[in-house]
Amino acid sequence: MLKFSNFLFTESREPATDARVIRECIEEAKLCDELGVEVLWLAEHHFDGNCAYVDPTTFAAAILAATKRIKVGFAVAQVSLHHPIRLAEQIALLDNIGEGRLIVGLGRGTAYNVYEYQGYGIDWREAGERYVEAEAIMLKAWTSPTGFSHQGKFWDIKAPRLRPECFTQPHPVVLRAASSEEGALHLAERGLPFMMNVQSLEATRTRLAAYRSQLAASGHDEAAVARCMAESWVWRNVVVAETDAEAARIGIPAFEAMQEQRRVMRERVYAEQGIRMVQETVPPRQAQVETALIHGSPATVAAKMAEIDRTGVGGVICSFRLGPMPAVVANESIRLFMTRVAPEFQPRQAVAAE
Repeated sequence: MLKFSNFLFTESREPATDARVIRECIEEAKLCDELGVEVLWLAEHHFDGNCAYVDPTTFAAAILAATKRIKVGFAVAQVSLHHPIRLAEQIALLDNIGEGRLIVGLGRGTAYNVYEYQGYGIDWREAGERYVEAEAIMLKAWTSPTGFSHQGKFWDIKAPRLRPECFTQPHPVVLRAASSEEGALHLAERGLPFMMNVQSLEATRTRLAAYRSQLAASGHDEAAVARCMAESWVWRNVVVAETDAEAARIGIPAFEAMQEQRRVMRERVYAEQGIRMVQETVPPRQAQVETALIHGSPATVAAKMAEIDRTGVGGVICSFRLGPMPAVVANESIRLFMTRVAPEFQPRQAVAAE
């Protein structure tokens, strides 16, 4: 059965709105818990207001305490900005607070806002190497009952046994983000599931097919291939309303405003710093809507989700609250999705269980 989750990636454009938006995020998490959403994903972005709550580890504690059933995942924690032992401890604590409801999504860090690195005193060009070394340290910390030593490029560590131990043994589920086909194929070689960024349906099909082929070519058996596909996720922006016209009316302006806000921010950072970490080619606005936004009535959105289901991926990370969209509008979209779209995929679960 295709799993559905919510990416709580909520912007706050002005400092004066931060407290209100953070409260609304907690209420949205409670709603998702009540409606049976599989996972609530949290982002990490600093200094720009694109992610109102900023820090997924701190915010995850609040969400886990406020909910009962829903899993909480990182999409993703920017590992290069953290001391790996500190992050490993925080994750172990969160795993205990949630009694196993934590999914640890890891990534190197932003590819757009150099202020996030400068604010932490880190050279952005080191992000990839820092991520690789930090992830290895975290895995050692969780799985070394007598402590361990590490000498690397960025950290020289002699750590005793980590406390608290993870609730989930040997450690919570760890997922890695892959924003390119090359990254997805690298994870396939290792036999690891992944999270894909927003892509068109055709690009999603192509990448997942290549990922599946690489899993098999790397010697992973059918059971491992099936497990990796079932544990991988794709990301979509989603707006549901009673009619296609209403979904377009509320969804397209919010999506376009979100995209424009992020474009302006990136251009401002470049103008101020003269540093562009990636070269962007921005397609026409309508093309972005067509490929990056699923919007419509419950029937229309269910049909789009069925197309994704046929790719064989395990789950969809849905971003419901887009840009300046009011909380009440996003919450109604979530209700419609979980009561009239998600049930369309339940019969597959019953068949699989037999």
